[in-house]
Amino acid sequence: MELRHTAVLASLLGDPARVVTHRPTVEQLSRDFYWYSPVLRKQLDGKIGDLVVQPVSAVEVQRILRYCHSNDIPVTARGAGTGNYGQAVPLYGGIVLDLARMDRIEQITRGGVAISEPGVRLGVLENEARTVGWELRCYPSTIIKASLGGFLGGGSGGVGSVAHGNLRDFETVRALEVVTMEPEPRIVLHQGESVHDILHAWGTNGIVTRVWLALAPAVEWAQCAIAFTSFAAAFDFSERIAADSAWTKRLVTPFEWPIPSFFTPVRQYAPEGKALVFFMIAESQRADLEAAACSRGGEVTYSGKYLGLRTRPLLSDYTWNHTTLWAIRSDEAYTYLQCAFDPATVRDQMRRLKQRFSDDILFHMEFWKAADGQMIPGAIPVVYYRTEERLNEMISFCREIGVFVANPHVNNVEGGGRYRADNVQLLAKQRYDPKGLLNPGKMITFKPHEFAR
Repeated sequence: MELRHTAVLASLLGDPARVVTHRPTVEQLSRDFYWYSPVLRKQLDGKIGDLVVQPVSAVEVQRILRYCHSNDIPVTARGAGTGNYGQAVPLYGGIVLDLARMDRIEQITRGGVAISEPGVRLGVLENEARTVGWELRCYPSTIIKASLGGFLGGGSGGVGSVAHGNLRDFETVRALEVVTMEPEPRIVLHQGESVHDILHAWGTNGIVTRVWLALAPAVEWAQCAIAFTSFAAAFDFSERIAADSAWTKRLVTPFEWPIPSFFTPVRQYAPEGKALVFFMIAESQRADLEAAACSRGGEVTYSGKYLGLRTRPLLSDYTWNHTTLWAIRSDEAYTYLQCAFDPATVRDQMRRLKQRFSDDILFHMEFWKAADGQMIPGAIPVVYYRTEERLNEMISFCREIGVFVANPHVNNVEGGGRYRADNVQLLAKQRYDPKGLLNPGKMITFKPHEFAR
């Protein structure tokens, strides 16, 4: 990028230190955890921005986008870089818009809505909310590092989804403000259903600068690890707890052996050869859960009060996509899929997958509450990567037998399986980014020449 752009951007911010040109830093801030996928690793290694710009306000974002629009400079938004699909990797250089400094929590209302900037870390927001009687409805296993804006842009669910659904369910995101990429960038408020125009679009159709996020009443939690002799028994018990509304739970995660053997720091809680289930359950129900598990052949290997994110061990550090990370640390050939099984036929679906792929697929289930109230046996199975053809065969077979797959091995919004059929995200990009300068190449149904003026 020309030096004149760097100088102008520094003048727009009034602070040259927030325009980063140091090459190792630019490289670092041009990456996320796309390397979980061996397919994306080949595609995205070496893709970096030209420089990093770090705004501290929506007004500064407007200034940056106005300049970039007039000079046809691509802009890729970055949260904390904990995504797994290459959302934050700039395909065509340009500016990496690092929103980490926009991290204020403006207010937590009496009704339990957090009004925050996008750079706030989810762990900070969780801790702050709990001081006033609230907590996050759901959060990723990367809660300590992940940002709110990044979660909205590329995340889906996590710890808490078993009770409160995923991020885009039950009006969890009440409203958001987004800056457009137009000759004169606007700050546009999206409320209610219109938030779905922007959510999970990887920053391709606007830059989120303010969020209204609904919270849940805080609960005194406990953690439990319970072992079973078979995965079938572990799954049966997990499903029973997840589906029964009498249980107050935040996490229900069964693992097939040998996945528990990958969890080195908590290996003492994983008996050899046994399936394992991690729970976050209301402290008031912990004894009842232990008794119920024992009555069904379970062995309680760990039980303790949850003391917040400082708790050790923190069992959520081994769930959701952290499970994949531990598997990769054990063997770099492991990767993952993101699936949703049919509650009525899940056991047959799992049987057919094991019959065809054996231990090339290891079951790691995560339950979540769907928008219609149904409990979905979701999964982030650990997959042994042999070839891309074998991986695609597994994805195709899942879909053939009715298992939904959000493919984490593609680098576009549509291919991941979370694109909205009503095209509201595409329509928003047509309105807000007619030149296609926001995270270009990540929304493949968009054709910029049709809308640019």
